[in-house]
Amino acid sequence: MFTTLSDRLAATFKNLRGKGRLSEADIDATAREIRIALLEADVALPVVKKFVAAVKERARGEEVSGALNPAQQIVKIVNDELVTILGGETRRLRYAKTAPTVLMLAGLQGAGKTTLAAKLALWLKDQGSSPMLVAADLQRPNAVNQLQINGERVGVKVFAPEPGNGVGDPVAVARAGVAEARRTLHDVVIVDTAGRLGVDAEMMQQAADIRDAVSPDEILFVVDAMVGQDAVNTAQAFLDGVGYDGVVLTKLDGDARGGAALSIASITGKPVMFASNGEKPTDFDVFHPDRMAGRILDMGDMLTLIEQAEKSFDADQAAKAAAKLTGQGGDFTLDDFLQQMQQLRKMGSLSKIMGMLPGMGQFREQLENFDEREIDRIQAIIQSMTPSERDNPKIIDGSRRARISRGSGTQVSEVNGLVDRFFEARKMMMSMAKGGGIPGMPGMPGMPGAHGGKRAKGKQVAAKKAKSKRGSGNPAKRAAEKSGTQKPAADGAAPNPFGLPAGAEEDFDPSTLNLPADLSKYLK
Repeated sequence: MFTTLSDRLAATFKNLRGKGRLSEADIDATAREIRIALLEADVALPVVKKFVAAVKERARGEEVSGALNPAQQIVKIVNDELVTILGGETRRLRYAKTAPTVLMLAGLQGAGKTTLAAKLALWLKDQGSSPMLVAADLQRPNAVNQLQINGERVGVKVFAPEPGNGVGDPVAVARAGVAEARRTLHDVVIVDTAGRLGVDAEMMQQAADIRDAVSPDEILFVVDAMVGQDAVNTAQAFLDGVGYDGVVLTKLDGDARGGAALSIASITGKPVMFASNGEKPTDFDVFHPDRMAGRILDMGDMLTLIEQAEKSFDADQAAKAAAKLTGQGGDFTLDDFLQQMQQLRKMGSLSKIMGMLPGMGQFREQLENFDEREIDRIQAIIQSMTPSERDNPKIIDGSRRARISRGSGTQVSEVNGLVDRFFEARKMMMSMAKGGGIPGMPGMPGMPGAHGGKRAKGKQVAAKKAKSKRGSGNPAKRAAEKSGTQKPAADGAAPNPFGLPAGAEEDFDPSTLNLPADLSKYLK
């Protein structure tokens, strides 16, 4: 969603690199580019003016003029201001002192309230709560049926006494739903109300009546993040008419410019509490302003990535795989590799996961073109192998590869590529697990397995000396060196070029040499 904004900001910061000091012209040019980037992202004009003014004021201050790297300091300032307009701190749900806690959802029609209700219920269920959904949207066709299906998918009870489709009293349903949750000991109630096509006075009054009937602990305004600046106007109108405590952004995985996400918290003063970024029930999480700012500036979102990994990965399997990579639990096999891939898939789309890593914005095109079915092909190839082949891929010869390719419906070249990549990946992971760094790259000083400083220098000198210490080119002298019969030269005496002992007379009798008979004629 924030692709255009991220690219524009990255290009702006790139122009600042290498500058030891920022002039007034540099600050003005940077502010102008940031203003254009925000306006192109469909951010509300009052928010843009406030944002740019804050950046310019801080950029002219001591924190930049005294910084060792002004360009990085500007990035930090923009990051801080993004966090501010996104709401500042993470806002958590307030639970009632006496159960049940009542959560009321409201918003425009088509914002995704019914789907979001099931996602929120699943999230609360994972947090240890016992939620119940109340179908109080009796206006939209099949809204009740949709909520029942979604509730069944996530394993949450749905209270739906009325069929909907224009039949029934939503205020009475909401009141009865809270009473039913109290009777059945559900600690959280999520009331799904009807949407509206605009600022409809009748529907606004209905939402106010439901609010008065159930006295919700939190009213959440659901906003489609793809709507743009009009979402800000609707949010303000709903705030004036009914009121709400927090905002939930849906469809953050869309390709719109995302101005609503950057404007609502600043304009309405109400924090964004949750964000939905996919179609699966698990594509839902708490909204963290600092993490969202990091994603916009291509700094990654490692904390969210770690949290998702902790939810998806089996701790025991991960520990066994780590032990195998360090050589303490046997060999790391293709079965282990397949398990790791399957656990990785539980986290969601690989392109989305890779997008959380810092600096991946420059590979955005490759990530967008990544074929998720490649994981299915890898799984098919590995599952077409015998247990012995998975344990020891070295035995996979040509005939085995042909059989595996037929069994998996792939080409032999794909099997060859997988096996080769597995060996390379295993070698790299084992090296990194043992602290040796990536193969083919020099070790860093202070890291396990790396040799730096005097130790490395001493080894280099020793190797150089060993290389330079060669044997003599004279056969007799070399033989004497090996046998140890050659004595060191006397003080002041030059070594004999013929390999004779130092101090020996050079006028000797050649007949004493044991030479072949055919050479004796040359010595007379």
